[in-house]
Amino acid sequence: MINIKNVDGVEVKHTHKATCHCGEVALEINLPNGLVDVRRCDCSMCRRRGAVVASVPLSSIHMVKGHDKLSLYQFNTKTAKHYFCKVCGIYTHHQRRSNPTQYGFNVGCLEGINPLKIDNIPTLDGVNHPADIST
Repeated sequence: MINIKNVDGVEVKHTHKATCHCGEVALEINLPNGLVDVRRCDCSMCRRRGAVVASVPLSSIHMVKGHDKLSLYQFNTKTAKHYFCKVCGIYTHHQRRSNPTQYGFNVGCLEGINPLKIDNIPTLDGVNHPADIST
């Protein structure tokens, strides 16, 4: 597993602030090991939102403000919980389906970090996720 401690010369802080586009939602994310499990996914949801995501334990994300500004979206197995700002529409984080003890978070929401500067980001096969319901 790769741990990314800086992106294009910008240090990933031990405790890093993350915000949506409009700033109504603000999170504090504990990242003692930097960015862990950085990835993209090709499931129907991730493919459309295009976010670069990393993972943390559920206890590592703290709402600073805007809990009332978050909207929850669930689909298919309804295991994952995807959170978006109701004001600007930015995806901030989600409780993972493949590991419900973790949040995936939008690396693009980290203050000062440009995820487009991270090289060699793997894409997970979310289209063929083993937890999908067959129809």
